[in-house]
Order: sequence, then structure tokens, then C-alpha cells
Amino acid sequence: MRDAYYHKKVAADLQKKDLKSFLKEAESFAMGEYSTALAKGDELPAAERKATIDKLVRYTGLDAHYLDETNLRWDVQHFTRQLLRDKDLTIGRYDGRLTGPSGLNTGETSEFDPSSTLITPPFTAIFTTYIRDELGYKTDMYYYPSGGIQPWDYQVQNGFGDTTAMLRNAMVKNPYLKVMVAAAYFDLATPYFTVEYTFNHMGLNPEMHKNIEWQFYQSGHMLYIDSDSHAKLKHDFSEFLSSALPKDGQ
Repeated sequence: MRDAYYHKKVAADLQKKDLKSFLKEAESFAMGEYSTALAKGDELPAAERKATIDKLVRYTGLDAHYLDETNLRWDVQHFTRQLLRDKDLTIGRYDGRLTGPSGLNTGETSEFDPSSTLITPPFTAIFTTYIRDELGYKTDMYYYPSGGIQPWDYQVQNGFGDTTAMLRNAMVKNPYLKVMVAAAYFDLATPYFTVEYTFNHMGLNPEMHKNIEWQFYQSGHMLYIDSDSHAKLKHDFSEFLSSALPKDGQ
């Protein structure tokens, strides 16, 4: 929804709001009316279904007919392709602000990630130059900046990788453990609200939640690529480390 806001695809009255106000309203809808509608499944009354679709149009910028055909459900690859279909553009997964031309406008899902293809070549060139020229490390092996090491093994069958139980266990056993969450608004790879939802379902008591610090950034997945977010991240992390260390005499 925040990507739709950035690309000015949400309803006109919502577009006039600042980003945080818009997100707060969209989050309330997602956790309330939208969640309830999805939970009803095939028993969702026609009138309620239409009302839900109308609100989804307002918040997501997607076409009502498309939302109806998806049965009110769609994933990231469909969204990145569909949002700017009228402009023959695909938005990024790592950073929804970035766009790239769509090869086939009939494609159902995104063919590539513009936020990856735009940064990977210069990133790879800079890194390989650094290790070769400055560190003196020379090799014929191919450097995989991301996605090239496959398959990932999460030691899970019939499920998905989940480390929340381990984190909760660590926080329970060590009441001094502190966690800083750096969440980016335009990141569709690890959406900020999904992270909030996850932490709110870990079964932590109020005292444990006090050890979690949240910092939000108007950037994509790689905070360090955006100059303002990079500076904010450096400041926030320095402050977090200082607050986590014992004070003199304690």
C-alpha cells in the first residue's frame, strides 16, 4: 500500500495525507475489515465483498475487477507487475519506488526486479575492484551478489523458515537482551508491517517488548543505498549500542 501511495495510485483524499497518517489508516483497515473479510472466505456476503474491494481499490490502487478475480488475495510478484500496468512498468521488490519497463504487458507476474537489476552491476563492479586492486585477492570464481547461492536450506519440511521461537527463547532467558528493528517502508522483500505482526505474535510479555526498539526508514530493503536512510541508520544504531551498554558504575 505504501508503494501505491508513493506512485500516487491511492484515492485522491488519501494521497493528501502524509505517509505515516496514510499507513496508520491502511494498517487499521488491514487488521480490521480486510482480515475479517478474508477469514470469512466463500461465506463472505456479496455486499461485504464489494465494500471490501472498494476499500482495497482506495488503498492499493489496483483495479476492482482485478481484485475480484484474485479473490481479494495476491502476492508480491503479482502486485509489482500490476500496480503500474497502465504505464507498462514494473515496480521493484527490494525497493518499490524504483521501476523498470515491462517486456510483455500481458505478463501476470513481474519478469524481473528493477530495484535489483539497477544496483547489482555497479555494486558488483565496486566490490570486485576493491578485493582485486586494494586487497590483492584475485580469483576466477564468480561473485554472487545475491540470489546465486541455491538452494537455501532452512531445515524445515512442509513449512517455512521461522526464527521467532529462537529469538523469544533468547529474550526469555536473557532479560537484558535488546533488539533493534530497522524497517523500511518501501521494502516488499521483508515488509515492515509483516515484521510488526510477527513480533506481536511471539508471545512476549510487556516487559520484554520494552527491550525492542523500532526504527523506520523511507527507503527500500537496502537502507544503506539511500543517503538519508544510511545516515539515519548509522545514527540509530550508534544510539542503540550506547543504550544497550551498561552505564559507568552500573
